[in-house]
Amino acid sequence: MPKSSRPNFLLFITDQHRADFLGCYGHPVLRTPHIDSIAARGTAFDRFYVASPVCMPNRSSLMTGRMPSVHGVRSNGIPLSMNAVTFVDLLRDAGYDTALIGKSHLQNFTSWAPIIKRPPPREGFHEPSRGLTQALRHDLADAKYEQETPEYWNAKDARVRTPFYGFDHVTLVRAHGDEPGGDYDRWLEERDPKAKNLLGPNNSLPHSYTVPQAYRTAIPEELYATAFLGDRASHWLDEEAGDEPFFLMVSFPDPHHPFNPPGKYWDMYKPEQFPAPEAFSRNDWTPPALVANIIKERETGKANLTGMNTIGVSARESQEARALTCGMIACVDDAIGRVLAALDRSGKRGDTVVIFTSDHGDHLGDHRLMLKGAEQYQSIVRVPFIWADPQAGQKPKRTEALASTMDIGATVLERAKIEPSSGMQAKSFMSALDGKAARDSVFIQYDHQHASPGTDVPPRVHSLIDERYRLSVFQGTGWGELYDLKNDPGEFDNLWNDSAHAAARARMTEKLLLTELEHIDRVPLPTRRA
Repeated sequence: MPKSSRPNFLLFITDQHRADFLGCYGHPVLRTPHIDSIAARGTAFDRFYVASPVCMPNRSSLMTGRMPSVHGVRSNGIPLSMNAVTFVDLLRDAGYDTALIGKSHLQNFTSWAPIIKRPPPREGFHEPSRGLTQALRHDLADAKYEQETPEYWNAKDARVRTPFYGFDHVTLVRAHGDEPGGDYDRWLEERDPKAKNLLGPNNSLPHSYTVPQAYRTAIPEELYATAFLGDRASHWLDEEAGDEPFFLMVSFPDPHHPFNPPGKYWDMYKPEQFPAPEAFSRNDWTPPALVANIIKERETGKANLTGMNTIGVSARESQEARALTCGMIACVDDAIGRVLAALDRSGKRGDTVVIFTSDHGDHLGDHRLMLKGAEQYQSIVRVPFIWADPQAGQKPKRTEALASTMDIGATVLERAKIEPSSGMQAKSFMSALDGKAARDSVFIQYDHQHASPGTDVPPRVHSLIDERYRLSVFQGTGWGELYDLKNDPGEFDNLWNDSAHAAARARMTEKLLLTELEHIDRVPLPTRRA
């Protein structure tokens, strides 16, 4: 296909953002006019799922079109190998200008030591040399995998070295809240050298919220990270997008904890506008073991309220988290509006596929939980997705076709008429826009270094979701879950041990086994027959 006839792509991706917390999906309180405008021009997917409900694995699946167990980023804490071929590499190879503005999180962005470590050698045993201690030689300790860490950005002239996983231009934020770091720090210094004294919880404004990790940032909305990303993405479209087709990813670190929407967005929504989640009013729900352990951990004062893992919450805390999350989403929506205005100014709107999605969700009080973890409820595995192609003709405004985050790259490549790399496991969902299902199920993998509450086992959970059921199998605990999403959309009745659903469990288990076989790696391709 001639370069001039290839479409541009503008991908907006937010972070901890549930599908049901978006105006175009019918949220009764939240209003997102600019995201709604994307949906009005395209198709919203009602059943779009992550490959993993946590940042690094899912973002790596987005980039590679491969499952976490295959691309190697099974959990947070493992950088994506630069030997991995991404769909952005393929776009760049075909002549596209490629740019990332915002959060990458394909590499570690903390200094925290890993939890899972190689055990010390047994007495009298020889310890292999450093390059031989793992079954696969790798260079993940090399400095090129440190480009999102705070230490790397301590250097005055720090920049992401490009090409970076296929991106020729990178403007980076490397964390969350009002201390996102990366290129944001220099931008902030240029606009107001004194503004750095407003950053962080120690400089926050007083407030009356009780939900953990809520603080009212003193940074004004026009200097907040979301505004920075809207500004830089608009600038790229105004000044740097040339005559070549482009792929621009604008990646917002919000909505995410800490819950700190800036300025007017802090009290744009009130907790009282949000009803308490269903779990707080039901007296017929017995939480599964993992959830019960998390709730007990909070009730006994043992929960880490400042971390990243799932915690139990009260009804009031869930309402507060929802109000503040909607403030962050509204802030993102306004930034998206500025970027879309720049796209219109460029004259390229009619040639640009605009995509909106999110990395994963947040429980936000569902099942009396907040944040995300090994629980595979819809609140964290189902995310919003909109595909708006101005040249596609009449397409459905909504579809219930199943699709996955890892399918995005394959679909972009098909739309650009670029062949995928061998070993890409994704399936283009272009056919779903014409009413033909591309998938009959989605596969989700979750790994984490930190043991689940009540166990000493680092969680490994594999799930399969089809048109009706969600099956999840937990390694090392004996736990299993089966939910009928048609009759129990809130996922309160675990049918795993229900004899009346034994046939459904057996069918889903067999299907999961076949899916596991399907996703065993098929590369490298053979070089001979024998």
